[in-house]
Amino acid sequence: MNGSSASRLGTALPAECDLLVVGSGAGGLAAAVTAARKGLKVIVVEKAPYFGGTSASSGGWVWVPCSKQAKTAGVADSTERARIYLQGEAGEDFRHDHVDTYLAAAPEALKFFEDNSELVFDLGPQYSDYHAEISGGMAGGRSLVARPYDARALGREKARLKLPVPETTFFGMMVGSGKELKHFFNVTRSVISAGYVGILLARYALEKLFYGRAMRVTNGAALVARLASTAFNLGVDIRTDTPVTGLVGDCDGIRGVSVRITAGRITDGEQEIRARHGVVLAAGGFAHDMEMRRRLYPHVKAGSDHFSAVDPHVTGDTFRMVRDCGGEIVENFRNAAAWVPLSLVPRSEGGSGPFPHFIDRPKPGVIAVTNSGRRFANEAVSYHDFVQALIKATEPGEQCACWLIADHETIRKYGLGHVKPFPVPLAAALASGYLKRGNSLAALARVCGVNAETFEATVARYNSDAKQGVDPEFSRGTTAYNRYLGDPAHQPNPCVGPVNKPPYYAVRLVAGDLGTFAGIRTDPRARVLDHNGAAIPGLYAVGNDAASIMSGTYPGAGITLGPAITFGYIAALDAARNKEEN
Repeated sequence: MNGSSASRLGTALPAECDLLVVGSGAGGLAAAVTAARKGLKVIVVEKAPYFGGTSASSGGWVWVPCSKQAKTAGVADSTERARIYLQGEAGEDFRHDHVDTYLAAAPEALKFFEDNSELVFDLGPQYSDYHAEISGGMAGGRSLVARPYDARALGREKARLKLPVPETTFFGMMVGSGKELKHFFNVTRSVISAGYVGILLARYALEKLFYGRAMRVTNGAALVARLASTAFNLGVDIRTDTPVTGLVGDCDGIRGVSVRITAGRITDGEQEIRARHGVVLAAGGFAHDMEMRRRLYPHVKAGSDHFSAVDPHVTGDTFRMVRDCGGEIVENFRNAAAWVPLSLVPRSEGGSGPFPHFIDRPKPGVIAVTNSGRRFANEAVSYHDFVQALIKATEPGEQCACWLIADHETIRKYGLGHVKPFPVPLAAALASGYLKRGNSLAALARVCGVNAETFEATVARYNSDAKQGVDPEFSRGTTAYNRYLGDPAHQPNPCVGPVNKPPYYAVRLVAGDLGTFAGIRTDPRARVLDHNGAAIPGLYAVGNDAASIMSGTYPGAGITLGPAITFGYIAALDAARNKEEN
């Protein structure tokens, strides 16, 4: 089946279909699979030369309260409890219609995909909500991750599957973000972990020998691969290197799109594709739209640079198209994007790649300081909260950046950013300048350009409390999410340990994002709304193209992909109903 899809590459695009999907990330593929299962002829057009978008390089988690997996595991949760939690997060910006629709439909959507596609999800029973301590929050049981997948099942299509950026792999091998990752951290301290990792490394070596790259894909790549494989087998036509140049129609109804056919195809130039029952916009948001960044990101408005972990093809094209046909963009969220601290890893061929800092900051013996030499936040909070604190701590005109600090014992035990723990040597990271080192705190401060006197006083004050396992300044290690990413073997506080074993090390962090929250205004059926609040017939938006139902907040792992898949499912069902009615 996959081979027949591959044979269509390079052939002329069909002139019409039932549903046309713009973008091939999780939301777009979810819509395509749902529509195809309902008997619709589906075309997916993708601007990039690969399918998967930012979803393919993500963690692959979805936030879905009351899932089948959670019920099987005995998790005591309810839709009402989840609603209370999201309402507490969003406050006066709470989008009750969208949230109610999501909480009702998300478990149904997951069941649909597990019954009708190759998707399989595993529960992260201990993966806490990011603010589990507030009313309705849960210390685990709401986040699920796609199960690893053998990309060889894609046949020739595996060559078009987007892989994560190399900085987030282990020398090219993908590592699952759940229990698998913990085995890698325990490889020198557990025989079981050493054996587990050894098997994965041996498999990867064989895959590199025979295929030139990893075939066992995890996280977001597994999520995308499973959906794409199903789509191909259902006859969905996924066209890469096919950017959309405009919507065909107006506020009275969208009838299709125009696309650019790139060189090397049978037909070059522009082509219109008629979509009889709808167009779904799922192109990933606006992360690389520089004008929108300058308007909506507070640190960029104040003069700082910004970096993104989002696929570089995500430039807000669909937003401009929606404005042109009378649609509206929601821009008034408290946060326009999902923030994440990034370090920039030098590449041998030049330039650098982004490394997102999810799991190192909460480890005992790791702290963060600005150039002033002062800490500014609880380092163990979520990545989104951490960058919010960094933005507030940055003076206008200064770069929104900080330094992540560890001593020798800590970096060898846990690593730091892209630097791996023992036995991987530090030499390459030091030689490239990614990792800074000083034999004393003052020496490290000089290398980094940090105020040495204040830095030494900061570390001394932190260490005096850390010896007792407490952090009076920022209450580190006092929440379920803090402790989840700490080291449970380190007591009395899994997130707090002194920084006192020279030499000392630092990695520079900058403000970045994982995707955007501001987006196209839609109704709970994923239909795009015009300036009067009326649905534009035939036009849907899902994923990061749609305004986030979380209203610019980040309540837990998977609050982007969960809604993307669910509203992709909802949009396709609506299009299928349109076909039945017409």
